[in-house]
Amino acid sequence: MRFIVAALMATAGFLSPLAVFAESADVEAVITGVDTEKLSLSLDDGKSYQAPEEFNFDGLKAGVKVLVFYTEVEGKRVINDLEIIQ
Repeated sequence: MRFIVAALMATAGFLSPLAVFAESADVEAVITGVDTEKLSLSLDDGKSYQAPEEFNFDGLKAGVKVLVFYTEVEGKRVINDLEIIQ
């Protein structure tokens, strides 16, 4: 039993630094560019955001104001969700 608890504690200790690298955040900005081939959006905050493969780009074009929820993974901002602001 002690071995199992020790193994679980070691695993938790090993994986806990990974949580630091995946930080969720959001940003409200205006789209400056859309690249459907590279699956990315550029916003007026000067950053580029990576979209997942199943992302729907309908209605997204330069000049549209959006609220982007993203997770930063290995230096890339990966979109979790996006809302168009009217």
